[in-house]
Amino acid sequence: MIVYLFCAFFQHISAQDRLITIEKYTAHNKGKFYIFWGGNREDFTKSDIRFKGADYDFTLYNADAHDKPKGFHIDYFNPARMTIPQTNFRLGYFITDKYNISIGFDHMKYVMRQDRAVDYSGFYPNQGSYGETLPNGQILLTEDFLMFEHTDGLNYVNTEISRVDDISKWFSIKNTDLLQINFTEGIGGGFLYPKTNTKLLGKERYDEFHVSGYGISTKVGLNVTFLKNFFVQGELKGGYISMNDIRTTKDKTDRAEQNFWFFQRILVIGGIFRI
Repeated sequence: MIVYLFCAFFQHISAQDRLITIEKYTAHNKGKFYIFWGGNREDFTKSDIRFKGADYDFTLYNADAHDKPKGFHIDYFNPARMTIPQTNFRLGYFITDKYNISIGFDHMKYVMRQDRAVDYSGFYPNQGSYGETLPNGQILLTEDFLMFEHTDGLNYVNTEISRVDDISKWFSIKNTDLLQINFTEGIGGGFLYPKTNTKLLGKERYDEFHVSGYGISTKVGLNVTFLKNFFVQGELKGGYISMNDIRTTKDKTDRAEQNFWFFQRILVIGGIFRI
């Protein structure tokens, strides 16, 4: 009887060991950290931009803008220059197997299109002296009249909460420690810290960082993790930006404000690990 119980005990321990052995590292995320870095392309809706100072107050209607991509470039991997392109950085922590919280920044670039005719209202000094007036009552956005860019950049510093679901079985992947496919979605919010490059009404160029407003966003993405700790992730991310305190010149009374929607297409590489 004693020998039988002894054998049964060790058979139980052996079975438990086998269960532990076959459990995948990727089966549970709780307590893991992740970090990623990559790039993006952006689109922006048209926006009304109001400029105001001591002797002017005018609004441009439906101003258009574009991003300023570098394409695939060595700067993304050069530590001395990796913040120059349009980039995305994020550091996160899994509070459960499916949910994580993270902080990061989206380094976008916003360039108002020059030499476009737009409607406007309001007043400003020396009207007509910048080559901007048109016979139909519109304004031509000449560089002498206005250059307006968030190119270093449109920095969206934000916190996100995201959910991750393993969908490897949809692709008949059995060993997720070798290859795992996840679907992720999340929401976030934060503040805008742009470095706005501006020349306005013949004044000296201004280009300084300034907290200018807030943003909210939502995203969906596909994550491919391989060898347990490395991943590539693609995201579609959209949101709303409200900036009511944009610095435009060295004179602190000169300000601009605008609101618009943005859409990002993001590709990053990263790592996920447990400390």
